[in-house]
Amino acid sequence: MTRIVIIQGHPTSGGGHFGHALAEAYAEGASAGGHQVRSIPVADLDFPLLRSKADWDSGPPPSVIAEAQRTMAWAEHLVIIYPLWLGGMPALLKGFMEQAFRPAFMTGGGGSKASWKTALKGRSSRIVITMGMPAFVYRWYFGAHSLRSLKRSILSLVGIGPNRHTLVGMIEGMSDSKRMAWLDAMRSLGKRAR
Repeated sequence: MTRIVIIQGHPTSGGGHFGHALAEAYAEGASAGGHQVRSIPVADLDFPLLRSKADWDSGPPPSVIAEAQRTMAWAEHLVIIYPLWLGGMPALLKGFMEQAFRPAFMTGGGGSKASWKTALKGRSSRIVITMGMPAFVYRWYFGAHSLRSLKRSILSLVGIGPNRHTLVGMIEGMSDSKRMAWLDAMRSLGKRAR
């Protein structure tokens, strides 16, 4: 049994998008596989954007962020789902990550640079990105820079790994049968906690 947190990074609250359906399918599969699942719907959280290094370094996180940090610390596997907007993650998700991955949280409150990776070390992740373009175009022409940045500059930096990914392209014109195939694939990944 694995403890899983699904971080829903779509900035629209309440569902209705394919990314929401993918998250639900993953959760269904994980529950069927005997895993524990919690969710962090970023669009439902009310938090300010960070506006200074001093606040990021030593300011207290808002209560909803502190709760999200506790959920991430509880989890053994993180699933991060978001739509590709202007070549990257939506600003709301980026703002959430800036709030959540503060130095005090990442060091366990000790503040030592040497212990930077202690808070989430040993966890794994699955990143799911939906997009209007073909996934191979994002990967080969654009270099999947948002995905690479998330893996290298955030997740690996805080000790999370391995960091696997799923790229779902052409979602706007996708047939119902293709959508069902993607939902089945997410259920399978959830069941295996991958």
